[in-house]
Amino acid sequence: MARLWVWLREDVWEIRFRRYVALTLAAVLVGLGVWGGLTATKENRSCAPGVVQPPDRDECVGVSSTTYAFGRARFADTVRAINRENHRLAPGSYVTVALLEPFTATDADNLNDVQHELQGAYLAQYQANHDTTGLKPKIRLVLANPGATGTSWRHTVDQLERMTRSADRLRAVTGVGLSTENNKRAVAELTRRGIPVIGSSITADDLANGQDGKDPFPGLARVSPTNTDEARALASFAKVSAANAFLVYDRTGDPYTRTLQGSFEKMLKGARYEAQPFTPPADRSKEGSTANVFAQIATILCNTPKATDTVLFAGRHTQLRQFINALGARGCSDRRFTVLTGDEGSYLAGDKDLDPDALKDPLLSVRYTALAHPDAWLKDHARTGGGKADAVVLQRLLDSAKRGPVGPLGEVALDDGQLIIAYDAMRLAVRGIRGASPTGRVPALADVGLQWPQVKGRQLRVNGASGWICLDAHGNPYDKAVPIVELTPDSRARFVRLAWPEGKPPAAECLPPS
Repeated sequence: MARLWVWLREDVWEIRFRRYVALTLAAVLVGLGVWGGLTATKENRSCAPGVVQPPDRDECVGVSSTTYAFGRARFADTVRAINRENHRLAPGSYVTVALLEPFTATDADNLNDVQHELQGAYLAQYQANHDTTGLKPKIRLVLANPGATGTSWRHTVDQLERMTRSADRLRAVTGVGLSTENNKRAVAELTRRGIPVIGSSITADDLANGQDGKDPFPGLARVSPTNTDEARALASFAKVSAANAFLVYDRTGDPYTRTLQGSFEKMLKGARYEAQPFTPPADRSKEGSTANVFAQIATILCNTPKATDTVLFAGRHTQLRQFINALGARGCSDRRFTVLTGDEGSYLAGDKDLDPDALKDPLLSVRYTALAHPDAWLKDHARTGGGKADAVVLQRLLDSAKRGPVGPLGEVALDDGQLIIAYDAMRLAVRGIRGASPTGRVPALADVGLQWPQVKGRQLRVNGASGWICLDAHGNPYDKAVPIVELTPDSRARFVRLAWPEGKPPAAECLPPS
């Protein structure tokens, strides 16, 4: 009996022990499985170092400092060139500049913009680091993506701010791209946090300082004229008057279209006819139903007297293309019309959806203010405000990219002006960084944005490939050269002439008046 009791006690104990071990192991395995699942899920959100896919997005956003090209093969060559240049820099010898652009854009026109701005920023980085004068600090370039429409701007801005306090030593953000509400929010937050911003192609008046004497974006500098300055240059070139012009505008508007509309309205005070609005889709890259509206507006234009021969168009490029197509099919084919618009016109060159018959109509012409054009300083011998030599410097860099250590950069195009203007914006960033530290040491973040009011005069201006960049006290370019460009019958961008917001180029000293 004693033996039986011992056997039963040991057997029951062993059964219980095994059960406890089994339960414990099961709990551990379940825990490991949950941890592994969460870890795997977290890792799956990472697209590359510094770049993640937000839970509610199907795109990767953040700041990349590797060869990651945001899934866009067209960027790969330039991104690899940037990575090579970044790795060539000795630790502690550089500061970082971020190029803020929608690298995951899906619209073909926006992707072209981003590709060309990426190339221009890199060429300026390479030039700064290989300058024979050996100026310091050297420049490291990273890519900051707020998303295709800028929706994730806050995530990217937070990341950029952390980089100002880390070994990255971020000292400026350049690029920005389109004048949209999300980009406006991003610039406002970056500058609020003390991070200098150099806008390349932003032209909206409400994305600039100095309007009504206020500076809502402290530390913002720009290399492109405001919409108001572009409109003034256009008016001085085309002799626009309220007696002969008709305004067509985007009713809902965004920062670009609203301020362009306002600039045109100032030119047309006392106009004979009321302006005609249209309402585009929320995503202005989509077709929507505006083509029908433009057909009706074309009919209205046919009812105006022949003296009304100029149409000012305040809208984005998709709607501009639809409007041109509608004018090409107008009932009054014997009437002459000239369409004048802002730099969105640069997207028209090569647009496959433009009606070829509209382009070949000898009585219909389309002219726009470009941010830059490769022929501007080669064909227009303006006495001041820029020069051929500055444009040739960029061309030599491009030539070197084809056969030397600078490239390759993939397909390069200059006609839309984006590469040129991004190159100049990066050069302005370098000027601010090095101007804040004459000794070549890493400058304080706050000191970089304080440099903009001093970028003027013969010695301190930036001699850009797009023309002289002489900033006023608010960081805006003074009397910047504005190329007037015409769309040709074969859908190319033909340079016409340089125009100036002040009606004439600036004097050699390039000093804004009081």
